[in-house]
Amino acid sequence: MSSSQPNPFLLAADNSPQLLPLLRENTSLASAQDEHGYSLMHAAASYNHLDLLRALVNELHVNVDLKDEDGETALFVAETMDCAKVLVEELHADISIRGDEGKTAREKIEEEGEFPEVAVYLRIKELEGSNPQVNGVNGTPELNGIHPPPPLPDGISVNLGTMDPEEDAGEVVDPEFRRRIEELAQREDFQGEEGQRQLRELITEAIRGEMGQQRDVRRRTD
Repeated sequence: MSSSQPNPFLLAADNSPQLLPLLRENTSLASAQDEHGYSLMHAAASYNHLDLLRALVNELHVNVDLKDEDGETALFVAETMDCAKVLVEELHADISIRGDEGKTAREKIEEEGEFPEVAVYLRIKELEGSNPQVNGVNGTPELNGIHPPPPLPDGISVNLGTMDPEEDAGEVVDPEFRRRIEELAQREDFQGEEGQRQLRELITEAIRGEMGQQRDVRRRTD
């Protein structure tokens, strides 16, 4: 990179309109990484520049799972559920990748505790992928012999028929969410259709940000 050429990482942080023309002129820059493996994918995810993420992967053919020196992909630095959804559902990021610490993106975000809605979303995608004990009878799916409740709104599909609230939800949400999910788990009908319906509603609330709305979400300033 010549000294007269703009720094693409700074342009990415600012979501500068200069960046994409620069990358189109020199496509090798799109996959460039600094001495720590930090890439434009990581920058775009960290700063929630979703259109830039789409352009990098779809137009400039950057690997959505490009790793930094810690073996972590852009998904590890996603700070909003919208960013995680773009990475996973549109760009097909691999949620099972583990960094050098042995943690997935969900596990690391969950451990740091700053963006619980992202961790909840990724946990749900893990559950969807595992698709536990789903059987079909005449095309109708069942969970442990129980017909599942109607699908979640906005195109979200989750299989939670055998979900253990403490193991599967994890330490990813605010205390009010945890209190409510533990309270629900104590009900005798928790594994029944009504209990599972209420569990879905509870997780949907967390995803939409209807709980803990007063939580102060830190925005990246560096």
